[in-house]
Amino acid sequence: MKRLWLIFAQTVTVLLAVFFVVATLQPQWLGRRASMPSVVPVFEAPSLGARTDDSNPLSLRGAARKAAPTVVSIVTSKAPANNPQAADPWFRFFFGDQAPTQPQTGLGSGVIVSPAGYILTNNHVIEEADEIQVSLNDGRVAPAQVIGTDPETDLAILKIALPDLPVITLGDSDALEIGDSVLAIGNPFGVGQTVTGGIVSALGRTQLGINTFENFIQTDAAINPGNSGGALVDVNGHLMGINTAIYSRSGGSMGIGFAIPTSTARSVMEAIVKDGQVTRGWLGVEPQEMSPELAESFGLAKGRGVIISGVLQNGPAAQAGLRPGDVIVSIDNRPVNSVPALLSTVAALKPGQSVRVGVLRREGETTIQVTAGRRNIARANGSR
Repeated sequence: MKRLWLIFAQTVTVLLAVFFVVATLQPQWLGRRASMPSVVPVFEAPSLGARTDDSNPLSLRGAARKAAPTVVSIVTSKAPANNPQAADPWFRFFFGDQAPTQPQTGLGSGVIVSPAGYILTNNHVIEEADEIQVSLNDGRVAPAQVIGTDPETDLAILKIALPDLPVITLGDSDALEIGDSVLAIGNPFGVGQTVTGGIVSALGRTQLGINTFENFIQTDAAINPGNSGGALVDVNGHLMGINTAIYSRSGGSMGIGFAIPTSTARSVMEAIVKDGQVTRGWLGVEPQEMSPELAESFGLAKGRGVIISGVLQNGPAAQAGLRPGDVIVSIDNRPVNSVPALLSTVAALKPGQSVRVGVLRREGETTIQVTAGRRNIARANGSR
C-alpha cells in the first residue's frame, strides 16, 4: 500500500510540472490566452512616426520656423580711400605708384518688415557703405537701397526689390517681462543663419553709452559679431527687438546682449518711411541726475526730478524762462525721474508743440509753458 501511494504521488507531481510548463509556454494548447502580456520584438514595436505639429511646450521650433525666413544677411563694401598725394609727381618719384588697397567689407543682419521690401537693421551695419548686398534665407540675393538712418537710435531702413518676400510680425515689446523666453536670429561671424535661445534678463537698460536714446532689452541669448541688426523674437516668432550690442571682454558672447525694442524701432521706421528722417523735439537744456544731497535740499523723494545745469541761450527753454538750477519734475503731467526719461519725453514732442513743464525752485513749484524746437544732432549734442 505504501508503494502504491508513492507511485501516485510521483505521477501527480510529474503531471503538475508538465501542466505548468505547457500553461506558461504554450497556453493555446489548453484553449486559453496567456495571462501575461505578449512581448513585441524591438523591430516590430509601433512607432510614433514623424511629428507634424508644434505641440511640444518645451520646443521653440515653431517660433524659429516662422521668424527665420524673414532674417537676412547683409554684406557691405566700401571703396578704399585714395591717397590725396598719389597724383603729386614728387610723391610718385619717391614712393612710386601706390596700388589701391582692398575694399573694406562688413557683415551684419537685418529683418524684413514689409512686403514692399523694407528691411530694419542697425545704422552701424551699413554706415558709410558704398554697396550693400542682402542675402535671403531661401538663397536669393539682391542689392539694397538705403531709405534712411537714425544714428541716435542706431537704426536704419533698407529696401530691396524682390517678389514674394517673407515678412515678420511686429510684436509688443512693452509686454515683455523678465524671464520670458526669446530667440536671437542672425548671421554671426558669417557662418550662416543661426538661432540661439535665452530669456529676457532685464528691461529698460540705459546709460550704457551705446546710443543717444537707450531703452535696451537685455538677454542672455548668444549674440555675436554679425548678429547686429538681426531679430530678437518671442515664443510666437514675433519681433521683439533688433539685436544691437553685447558686453564682452573677448569679442564674443558672454551672456549679456542688448536689443532695441520694437516699440522704438516701429516709430523710427514709420518716420523714416514717411518723411525720410526722424523728427524730434528739443528744449535746449543740459540736464543732470539728482544727487541724494540735492534731492534732500529740495525736499524731493529719491528718483524724482532732473536738475538743469545749463540752458542754451535763445533756445526754447531760455525763451520760456527756464534757468540753471531749476528741477524739472514733469512734462505735460508725465513725471520725469531721470535724464533718459527726460530725453525720451522731449524727443517725442513735435517741433512747435507747446507743453507744460513742471519746475521746482527754491521758492516753490511752478508750471512753465515751453514751445518745443526741432532737434538736430549737431545742435542738440549735450543739450535736450
